[in-house]
Amino acid sequence: MPGPAPEPSPDSAPAPDGMGNRASGRRPFTRSRSHFADRVTADGRDGWPVAAGRYRLVASRACPWASRAVISRRLLGLEDALSLALVDPLQDDRSWRFTLDPDGRDPVLGIRFLSEAYDARETGYPGGVSVPALVDVPSGKLVTNDFQQLTLDFATEWTALHRPGAPDLYPEARRAEIDEVMADVYRDVNNGVYRAGFATDQDAYDAAFGPLFDRLDRLADRLSDRRYLVGDTLTEADIRLFTTLVRFDPVYHGHFKCNRFKLAEDPVLWAYAKDLFQTPGFGDTVDFHHIKQHYYRVHTGINPTGIVPLGPDLSGWLTPHHREELGGRPFGDGTPPGPVRPGEEVPPSGCP
Repeated sequence: MPGPAPEPSPDSAPAPDGMGNRASGRRPFTRSRSHFADRVTADGRDGWPVAAGRYRLVASRACPWASRAVISRRLLGLEDALSLALVDPLQDDRSWRFTLDPDGRDPVLGIRFLSEAYDARETGYPGGVSVPALVDVPSGKLVTNDFQQLTLDFATEWTALHRPGAPDLYPEARRAEIDEVMADVYRDVNNGVYRAGFATDQDAYDAAFGPLFDRLDRLADRLSDRRYLVGDTLTEADIRLFTTLVRFDPVYHGHFKCNRFKLAEDPVLWAYAKDLFQTPGFGDTVDFHHIKQHYYRVHTGINPTGIVPLGPDLSGWLTPHHREELGGRPFGDGTPPGPVRPGEEVPPSGCP
């Protein structure tokens, strides 16, 4: 299946060199590609066939790359087929940890740290431990941490397990345009905020800052007369832009110094982001408390005091956006997802 080439996640837990991402802001921003790129497919060609109940999605509500998978899973109605494990937004040198669970162990996998699933797959793996991660429940082995391909496969390979009325998030007739938009968004926006935030010198920061805001300007122009990025329905492209925009004012504007303007100061992008946030499957997966705790307390190379700002005011996310005046059909010929699955609700501390 054609699609964008796999890209690495910058929200991987550090190699064993101490608590948090201490190197952030202290060494040049580089990362390797996703190491485990097996795919779970309808025909099982990589040895991992789609099967209800076999796999567990490990995610962090703090991580934009993992949040893509959480949103996709909810929109497509995969909750009954694919269980969800949420990790603590705070990491230590042993990787993402399951300290949100009462006994500090994931109740399905029985492990305390996500690194245990990586070790079960490849002993001595030298890279970071990233989310999202898809784990094979029977063996306890990591299947894939390829966050770029994972959601595309949810949309195209897991169709037999989609809920009735699930939207087509990667329609075949529009894939070339979706891929082009996603490539621009990834390079300049999704990845651009990290290149700016983790820059170690002025030149590196400037080289990221300019393209980031140039792209945001272009996206605002694109969205000024259309409700969604591609066509008149929600697609994978909207999911990928949303997960950066929803973090923009709480963390990227200040913590990552992406401060030419706040999202709330751009009328088009702010209305677009609010429209998505208020769409079932988007805002009901966002935990602002986890987001702020992770960025401000884990990235100690950028924020050595670990102080977490009290702002910004989040109430604006629930105000009218008026984007429905542009038309569009959010779910195409499908329907919105139902209520959030019991036990997966975002706590009040993370909501506007």
